[in-house]
Amino acid sequence: MTTRTHEYDVVVVGGGTAGAFAAATAADEGVNAVIVERKSEDEAGHIACGDAIKGTAAFPNVIDRDYLREESFTNESITGARFENPRSGEELDIPFPEPGAVLDRKRYGEVLLEEAERAGADVHYDTVVQGVVQADADDESAPVEGVRAVRRGDSVEYRAQVTVDAAGALSILQDKADLHEATFDTNVTYQQFCSAYREVVDVPEPVEWDDRIVFKPTQELGYLWYFPRTSTEINAGLGFQMNKEPMELVDVLRRDLRERPEFRGAQVRDKLGGALPTRRPYDSAVAPGFLAVGDAAGHVNPTTGGGIPGAAKAGTWAARRAVESLNGAIPDEDDLWEYNRQVMTDFGKRFAAMDVYNVWAGAHEVEELVDIVTAIPGQKLVDVLGSKGSTSMSLLLKLKTLYDTFGHWGTLNELRKIKGRADELKAHYDAYPESPEGFERWRRERDRIMEEIYETSGADSKY
Repeated sequence: MTTRTHEYDVVVVGGGTAGAFAAATAADEGVNAVIVERKSEDEAGHIACGDAIKGTAAFPNVIDRDYLREESFTNESITGARFENPRSGEELDIPFPEPGAVLDRKRYGEVLLEEAERAGADVHYDTVVQGVVQADADDESAPVEGVRAVRRGDSVEYRAQVTVDAAGALSILQDKADLHEATFDTNVTYQQFCSAYREVVDVPEPVEWDDRIVFKPTQELGYLWYFPRTSTEINAGLGFQMNKEPMELVDVLRRDLRERPEFRGAQVRDKLGGALPTRRPYDSAVAPGFLAVGDAAGHVNPTTGGGIPGAAKAGTWAARRAVESLNGAIPDEDDLWEYNRQVMTDFGKRFAAMDVYNVWAGAHEVEELVDIVTAIPGQKLVDVLGSKGSTSMSLLLKLKTLYDTFGHWGTLNELRKIKGRADELKAHYDAYPESPEGFERWRRERDRIMEEIYETSGADSKY
């Protein structure tokens, strides 16, 4: 079979958030870029997702953000979250400091691909990547030089100075490429991922919580979610950690739906499953001629699964670094390294710190965690698990919390210590090295902090 070869400066594998932003950025910078997307043009953008985001303000302006919002944001009035206690039936409402939104994920994905093409990138649909083009594997610095694929039945190769892996959590590129001599993080296992399933459901009457996103814990460190796209169109789903016992996702979701009066007579419009990382970002997401972005690099909040804003940033930063490195030869890790530092000192440090709570929670029963979360005042919980540290509680509130959490004081004291270690870890990510030379030293210190976290929590090592 004859293989057709396409030549580009940058080839992006995957047309999701990270891939679309990467290609749009590269094209906007004036280089030849292509998105290689396995789905058809009609199906592109159809991705299993919770659909809830903070808004477009955090998105890089390489796309028309107003157009994206007008076309795909279906509910921009999300003012808070509701936490449901599955044991007592109690509800805890937590206000957001600024409104969030729920979107139509398929239309959102379509708009991003439209914007990538508007910026000048090519989009090749119906193209299934099967391997990478790589120099002599005996060369310890063997660069990735593109990908091999089948497009509508024909064998094709995409040759490029930089290959961007935006193919999601189950990307095969990292399995096909020989990255063992690079700094690229290969310490990744399926136990660090979450299996998820969601349905888009039309309900007969408007829900009373159309201004909130709803969470409900399940077994296996998972949670159910109910995100209102509109007052009568709900994204309902759940996920569980893959280092726990398997869960029958569809059965668990359907059982909960049957118990909710507002879902009587509901009609399922769409259903889809997928996998996403619930781990810290990759320690390094670069290798010679190769960068990973979005889910393919662990750029997801490990406690909520939220990854859209981080993917948009990562795709843009990766493309800019790639463009700056183009000089007629395939860039090495030093050339691409600044991308790592940008991720780690921005959302990467927050996600790494949030993962500490995942590690800690894995050593405790869900019932105990639910009791604690329900007893702690909402804003205090946000502070404990957020990025701004704790604020003071009044004496009366402290006494009430002590009373409500009686029997869990040892666990709460443990959580206090864990929070201290999480803060220390976040500060360490701020000191991410400026070049590969300091990488191993940085990683050794990070691992020392993690060992203290494992010792405090009694949790098994996650990495």
